[in-house]
Amino acid sequence: MQIIIDGLGKRFNREWIFRNVMIELNAGNSYTFVGPNGSGKSTLLQVISGVMPLTEGKITYLLGQKALDEDDWYRQIVLAAPYLELIEEFSLVELLNFHAGFKPFKAGITNQEILQRLELDASKDKAIKYFSSGMKQRLKLALAFYSDVPVVMLDEPTSNLDAKWSAWYRQEVQRLAPTQLLLLCSNVPAEYDFCDKVINVGDYKPAQ
Repeated sequence: MQIIIDGLGKRFNREWIFRNVMIELNAGNSYTFVGPNGSGKSTLLQVISGVMPLTEGKITYLLGQKALDEDDWYRQIVLAAPYLELIEEFSLVELLNFHAGFKPFKAGITNQEILQRLELDASKDKAIKYFSSGMKQRLKLALAFYSDVPVVMLDEPTSNLDAKWSAWYRQEVQRLAPTQLLLLCSNVPAEYDFCDKVINVGDYKPAQ
């Protein structure tokens, strides 16, 4: 999988958040978007994922030599972010089954395996709305790590995680398949210091 970003820009009202972003993102590599709060990191990730419309420019998803229709992008990616909510009425097992219906898990990864890795076996029948913020974040990350998709996108991945689960994050994120493309948004070096390339979103902020 390759994502080609050509002249990408996003504007809210009259303010350009970023403009003329030119990047090639390649399978097997990891990239982090950095910048102060409000710099547009999350906005850039959402535009690249197709969650948010662009203002100008072009994004191309290439699978092999084939350019994918934007309606098919969601099949290729999984996004874990604070602004994306889990379905709170589902139990944990129901949510795992629902997710796997759209994004199957990697070979050898079963519901039971995920429950054990997250230490949530005792909560498998509990509704997500009763989970703590840390439990929800672990679950979001697990759905991202274990889905069999070409592109993994993570925004503020260790938010609401304690030291133990932050260490788990570092372990699991570096176990992603060598064919996967990883995109991160972060201002915490421990979340991304293993990445191949760091991109400062502020470099694409035009003078107002």
